[in-house]
Amino acid sequence: MVVREEHTGVTETTLPAAAPAKSAAPSRKFAYAWKRVRRGWQLYLLLALPLAWLFTFCYYPMYGAQIAFRRFLPGDTLWNAPWVGLAQFERFFQSHMFWTVIRNTVTISLYQLIVGFPFPIFLALSLNQVRRRWFSQSVQLITYAPYFISTVVIVGILIQILDMRRGPLNMALGLFGVGPIHFLAKPELFPSVYVWSGVWQNMGFNSVIYLAALTTIDPELHEAAVMDGASRLRRIWHIDVPGIMPVVITLLILNMGGILSIGFEKAFLLQNPLNLTTAEVISTYVYKVGIEGGFTNYSYAAAIGLLNSLVGLVMIVLARSISKALTGYDLW
Repeated sequence: MVVREEHTGVTETTLPAAAPAKSAAPSRKFAYAWKRVRRGWQLYLLLALPLAWLFTFCYYPMYGAQIAFRRFLPGDTLWNAPWVGLAQFERFFQSHMFWTVIRNTVTISLYQLIVGFPFPIFLALSLNQVRRRWFSQSVQLITYAPYFISTVVIVGILIQILDMRRGPLNMALGLFGVGPIHFLAKPELFPSVYVWSGVWQNMGFNSVIYLAALTTIDPELHEAAVMDGASRLRRIWHIDVPGIMPVVITLLILNMGGILSIGFEKAFLLQNPLNLTTAEVISTYVYKVGIEGGFTNYSYAAAIGLLNSLVGLVMIVLARSISKALTGYDLW
């Protein structure tokens, strides 16, 4: 309070201004946010269904991850199952199948990453240079088609192609004097059969992302390079490749997260007792333990699956850190 006395003899008192209410600002922000929601309620309604799916199938199941730390039996409630801590993980680490399953999964995953990751990039760069539209569309149609074929059908086609007696591949090898090879009976050939069939099936569809990234490159860069006398290969190396490098790094980091995630369907359908030493991967082992192994192994199978997810998370973080340190590109 300020007291001021003037020459008239009258004492004037000035009271301090009242402090603004603290709740006014948050209330105004809430009102503004609600006004925006009401204005675009159709968009939020469209967003509600994907969010509901994400919560139902991605976040709510995390509640059941505690099965890996309990001795759960079907028919019993989750909270009544006794808590065993890390006993299920220790059981997997001490299992005679631990190193076999891990070795097979990592070998096929790295093989698939090294071989399968560059091919869509090469295909996209090649199609981007094709000037005949009919040829480009024909190649895209041929390479995209296998992706839309069911995995069961793909495996059936592979079995017919690799057949010892009537398979086209063995018939072609016979023309060069190479005797029939039972590809699915040789354990050392299973990773190659799995990986190269995956390249054939997914190469065309995966190249779509890189083709979309190539369309964002400024055409004036190519025009300037042509005026400077740059060849087509130099333009690809110095313009196209750097232009899609952020997309390449992002997809590489995401693929590193699935380093232990081998597709269950094709691996399971291509397995047989003769190639099981190299064909047994984590996904098929979890199925055999949890479903075929009886009702007492649910917690054991859940622990293996949870461990697989945790390793994938660690690999994503590690790949992100390495990418940021070496190239400067980051995922988030």
